[in-house]
Amino acid sequence: MFRSASSPFDFWLDRSGGFPRWSQVILAALALLLGLLIIQLPTAWAALLILIALLTVATLIDPAVGIGVAVVLGPTKPATEFFFPALPLDLGQIALIITLGAWLLHALQQRRLVLPHSPLNAPLLTFVGVSSLSLLNALSAGEALTELIKWGQLIIMMWLVVNLSEGERRQQRMWLFIGLVLAAATAQALVGVWQFGLRGDGPQHFEILGGQFYRAYGSFEQPNPYGGFLGLLLPLAIALSLAALEAWLRPLLADLQDQQPLRFQTLVAHSFTVGFLRLIAFGALAGLLLAALLMSWSRGAWIGFAAAATTLLFAWPRRWPLGALLVLVAVGLGLFSYQFGLLPAAIADRLTGFTEFIQIIDVRGVDINDANYAVIERFAHWQAATEMARSHPLIGVGIGNFNAVYPAYGLLNWPQPLGHAHNFYLNLLAEIGILGLFAYLALWAVIVALTWGVSRRSDLWTRMLAVGLLGSWAHLTVHHLVDKLYVANLHLHIGLLLGVLSCLVLMASPSAEPSLVESSESEL
Repeated sequence: MFRSASSPFDFWLDRSGGFPRWSQVILAALALLLGLLIIQLPTAWAALLILIALLTVATLIDPAVGIGVAVVLGPTKPATEFFFPALPLDLGQIALIITLGAWLLHALQQRRLVLPHSPLNAPLLTFVGVSSLSLLNALSAGEALTELIKWGQLIIMMWLVVNLSEGERRQQRMWLFIGLVLAAATAQALVGVWQFGLRGDGPQHFEILGGQFYRAYGSFEQPNPYGGFLGLLLPLAIALSLAALEAWLRPLLADLQDQQPLRFQTLVAHSFTVGFLRLIAFGALAGLLLAALLMSWSRGAWIGFAAAATTLLFAWPRRWPLGALLVLVAVGLGLFSYQFGLLPAAIADRLTGFTEFIQIIDVRGVDINDANYAVIERFAHWQAATEMARSHPLIGVGIGNFNAVYPAYGLLNWPQPLGHAHNFYLNLLAEIGILGLFAYLALWAVIVALTWGVSRRSDLWTRMLAVGLLGSWAHLTVHHLVDKLYVANLHLHIGLLLGVLSCLVLMASPSAEPSLVESSESEL
C-alpha cells in the first residue's frame, strides 16, 4: 500500500518474482551471520560492523549512498595501505564495487541495462583506446592493467552519477553529489588543521616554520596529493560562495534602491534570511578549505590554486571583458604585494624558492645539497621521462610502466623511482607516447569547452557551479606540471565531477539526451 512502482524498495520487498525472493533469503542469511559476528566482537568493532552493514543495505536501496561512501573513504587509500597492508583493496575501492553491484542489481530488477549517455563518452573512451596501444611495449602488464582499471573506474563513476541523476531528479541529485565531494573535502580539511597545529607533534620531515607547525597531509600520508585534493574542490566552494553572495545581494540592493534614505532595519532584515545563512555556510567552507590548503605547504597546490582563482575571476562575470579586467587587477595586486614585501615572508620564499633552479636542464653534473634536493630529484625524473619518450615516441613505454622501466633510464644519483615523473604531461609522453598525450589534451579541451559553454548560458547557481568546475580543471591542469593527481582514488572524485558536468550539459541541452528506449537499452 505504501509502495509505488518506482520505489527503490520494490526490488527488495516485492515477492512477485523469483529474483527478489532469493535476494531476501540472502539478506536474511547475511543478517544472521552479522548477528553472530557482533556477539563475538568488542563493542567498538561491533559498532563499526553495524555501520558497515547499514551503509551496505542503504547502498543496495539507493546506490547514491555508495557513491558518497566511496568519495569520503577514497582518500584513505594511502593510510589504509600503510596501516592495513594485508587488505587486497582499500575502503574506497570496496565501496565502489558494492555501489556498482547495487546499480547492476537495480538494472536486473528493471530488466534493462542502459549505457548512460554523456557527451564525454567518446573522448574518454578514445583516450583509453589510444592508451591501450602502449600495451604493445609494456614491460609490466600488471602495472598497465592497474592504470587502465583506474581510468575505467573514472568512467564508471561518471556513468553512475549520470544514470542516478536521470529525469526530474537530475538537478536534485546533481547537488547531492556536489555536497558529497565537499563533505569529503571538509573531513580532510579538519584533519589537516588538526595535524598542522592542534596535535602538537608530527613527522619530523614535515616540520615547517621553525618546527612550530607541521605540514598537513590528511589521510594521504603526503602533503602534495593532499593539497592537490583540496585545490581540486576549493574552487567549487568559492564559486558557490560567490553565487550565494550574488543571490543575497540582489534583493538587498533592490530594497535599498527603493528606500531613500538608507534604513538600517533593511540590512538587519536581510541578515536573518536563508540566503544569508547559505552565504555564511559556503563562505566558512571555502575559508576552511583554503586554510587547510595553505597548511599543506604544497607549492604545487598553491600554484594550482592561483591558476584556479584566476580562472574563477575570469569566468565569474557573464561578459568576458569584465572578467579579463578582474584578472588584470588581481595579477597587478599580487605583483605589487610581492614586490613591496606585503606577502608573508615564509609564503613568498616557499613560492619562489625553486626559481633559481629553473635554468638547469641537465642535472647530472649538479651538486646536490639539502636546499636543492627535492627540486633536483624532480628534474632527474623529468630527464628520465624524456629519455623514455625518445626511445618510444609514438606509443610510449607502456601505460603505468614508469616505475617498471625506470632502472633503464634513471640517472646515476637517482636510482629509486618516485612512482611517476612528477610532471604528468611528461609522464604521459613517456608512458603512452605522442598519440596518448594528444588524446589526453583533446579530452580536456572538450571538457573545458563544454564547461565554458554551460557557464555562459545557465541560471545563477548552475552557472556558478560550472564556473567552479572551470576552476577545478585549471587547478588540475597547472598542478599536473609538477605532480600527478590521479592517485589515492582522486580519479573517483574527478569522475564524479565529470558526471556532474555531463548532467549540466544535458540540462542545458535537453535535446541531447536520448530516451531510455533507444539503442543503448539492452533487454536482459
